[in-house]
Amino acid sequence: MTISNSAFFVKSGSSNSQEAETGEACIANISPAERQKRLKFGIQQFIITLVILGALILFHANHLWRLPLLLMFWASAVGYFQAKDKT
Repeated sequence: MTISNSAFFVKSGSSNSQEAETGEACIANISPAERQKRLKFGIQQFIITLVILGALILFHANHLWRLPLLLMFWASAVGYFQAKDKT
């Protein structure tokens, strides 16, 4: 019983040249209203997180209490970048 190792390669350059020739363009997959909602969410979430962070610093809370804020900052970044990238 023999096992053969073979690899197959596909040239991907041909599809890119076809797209350029036909004039296809990337179209946003969310509406302008949805982008506005995501941007608004991202900015509001960022402000809320900054307020909570300020309160934790003001009250000299343990540093580990600040760790969950990472998730809130992450959520605000996702909302912001989805709105800017139109995805």
